[in-house]
Amino acid sequence: MNRPPALDHADWHRCNNGDCVEVAVLEGKVWVRGSQDASGAVLPFTFEEWEAFVAGTKRGLFDLERLAPGA
Repeated sequence: MNRPPALDHADWHRCNNGDCVEVAVLEGKVWVRGSQDASGAVLPFTFEEWEAFVAGTKRGLFDLERLAPGA
């Protein structure tokens, strides 16, 4: 997927320490990028995909212990 030019002017939301991912809503999608490389790769998600990810995160589906026991 090509990177939409409007992403350069999107309203990105991030955590306070700056070492995280950033999220923006634009053109009917939720876009995610790494905060350390703002001009790098971005991942687009539909609203449904994003809602499923957030719900899974709240339920602990992506906790490190669950993904890699003993890590």
